[in-house]
Amino acid sequence: MFKELYNYRELLRTNVKKEIRGKYKGSFLGVLWSFVNPLLMTLVYAIVFPFLLRSTTPHYVTYLVIGILPWTWFTTIIAQGTTTFLSNAGIIKKVYFPREILPISVVTSGLINYLISLLIIAIFLICSGIGFSGYILYLPLIIIVQYVFSLACVFLTSSINVYVRDAEYIINFLIQMLFYATPILFTLDMFPARFQKFLAFNPMVTIINSYRDALFYQNMPNLKSLGIVFLACFAFLCVSYKIFKKLEKGFAEEL
Repeated sequence: MFKELYNYRELLRTNVKKEIRGKYKGSFLGVLWSFVNPLLMTLVYAIVFPFLLRSTTPHYVTYLVIGILPWTWFTTIIAQGTTTFLSNAGIIKKVYFPREILPISVVTSGLINYLISLLIIAIFLICSGIGFSGYILYLPLIIIVQYVFSLACVFLTSSINVYVRDAEYIINFLIQMLFYATPILFTLDMFPARFQKFLAFNPMVTIINSYRDALFYQNMPNLKSLGIVFLACFAFLCVSYKIFKKLEKGFAEEL
């Protein structure tokens, strides 16, 4: 896989650029939507949920932003990645290239947009008076874990969606349910201990908490939990890639 990706590195680079530009093609604000969308979501949640959840978390808006931005990256690439083979059916049937390029391009373009939107987090950290600490150096490690998990999901969902067209809608529903099983609007200590252990099976719980540890609470992330999640996500990536390679053989016929 790595050899083929290296040989087709120019195509990969071009496709990543196309994903970034195509997402906002024809829009007035263009790439600024990477900032506007999360800010609008944060504004709604910041107004509504403190009353519903009776949240007493200090600097709650900053707390929300740190959770919403990585979640937006995750959900955006799942939505785009699931349909990537269907969207590129024409070129898949006409030209040979490593099909891995399409899912990788989606996840990588999402990563670039997320890195740009980190400016929003920086602004909120400064304006809230929280500032920065040396624990921000753990940020690349957390991003890598999320990238691996996201890529594993996209390899699996995009492959299945070629054969089962209803999968797109089922996956979107499951992602919406997963939102409420991830501590974005709330803290885990709001739940009994037995529910906290159950929620911990969701990799995004550890990932979001790690972002908040490094940026909001300015503590060292739980490296043991993060390491376990990384190993689990890497194993998931290997399995989903193997499924992708097996299903890939029939892509041209199904598309």
